[in-house]
Amino acid sequence: MTNAFRFQTVPTLVVEFGAARRLGALLRAQFPTLHTVCVVTDGFLHKSGLLKPALADLAAHGWNATVIDDVIADPPEHIVLEATARARSAGAEIVLGLGGGSSMDVAKLIAVLAPQQEQPLSDMYGVNKVTVSRLPLVQMPTTAGTGSEVTAVSIVTIGEAKKMGVVAPQLIADLAILDAELTLGLPVAATAATGIDAMVHAIEAYTSAHLKNPISDMLAIKALDLLSRNLLPACEDGSNRGAREAMLLGATFAGQAFANSPVAAVHALAYPIGGIYHVPHGLSNALVLPHVLRFNAESAATLYAELADVVVPGVTGSAESKTNALIGKLEQMIAATAIPARLRDVGIEREGLPRMASDAMLQTRLLVNNPRPVAEEDALAIYTAAF
Repeated sequence: MTNAFRFQTVPTLVVEFGAARRLGALLRAQFPTLHTVCVVTDGFLHKSGLLKPALADLAAHGWNATVIDDVIADPPEHIVLEATARARSAGAEIVLGLGGGSSMDVAKLIAVLAPQQEQPLSDMYGVNKVTVSRLPLVQMPTTAGTGSEVTAVSIVTIGEAKKMGVVAPQLIADLAILDAELTLGLPVAATAATGIDAMVHAIEAYTSAHLKNPISDMLAIKALDLLSRNLLPACEDGSNRGAREAMLLGATFAGQAFANSPVAAVHALAYPIGGIYHVPHGLSNALVLPHVLRFNAESAATLYAELADVVVPGVTGSAESKTNALIGKLEQMIAATAIPARLRDVGIEREGLPRMASDAMLQTRLLVNNPRPVAEEDALAIYTAAF
């Protein structure tokens, strides 16, 4: 017997190597009557020349493009509001997020904020609080990680260190374009951290306590298969087209999975690491992943054993031993990518752990999905193990 469930995702997905080179044509086919597009990206991508072919093709197909390139990681509110004002004054008819998760997250919010001034951003934080419609929205990731191109979530940093989410179906894009060519130049550390982030999405979606469903399960399993087999090849040779394509597709599948069967304690404990210490999101997840899985094992071993069959092919034994094999394999992969593996390696001091544990408790939206309840002392014990 299947529990009732609701599954929502982007209506159109274009997967094509080199799609960015014909971005103008793709948008013209999807939006024949519109002319003004706002491209939301970051300064590094803009300056690197990665966007040049895309911007040239937009111009060739009659698009009037405004590039907003001041998005930064863990975007603060003021960046979102300034970008919205620019999009509004440019008369944007379409918003295109082109970059990592932060650029795509900001694009989502511009799409709901730019066409109206009735509902402010401050009223949108939380689940299903958005009451307005949005501009057409297109997402094009340049990292294989966040899955933001297919999720209904946008994360904003409030004040110094607090991360808040806007979660609403309006944030699901009309079109997601996956062009692995855009990911070929991604450095090893970013490839590793974003790839592990995507694996966390798949693992947490598969074990989510409330909204786990057969479609998310299927996507999570396929995502984990693609990601676990291709993460190290993509790190070893950044121009390995096959590995890059598999990573990008895997990250999107994981995004579709957790958009409907939400993430839990790994993300809840990762947010304070990013918010307080400005550690990139994917790396924050990798730092706590094995320790959260060990904590969850007593409640989730059966499910972790099913994931072990994918990540550690040929694994045998009890659910408990398969779970240990899964955690061991993930730790090996993290070590093989040479990204930092302990909190102390990213500049976190032991005195900071209690504040992180108390901040993690604020992530109730995520903690309710964890297969095992997490109290503040549990969070502190997990951080201590990760230290």
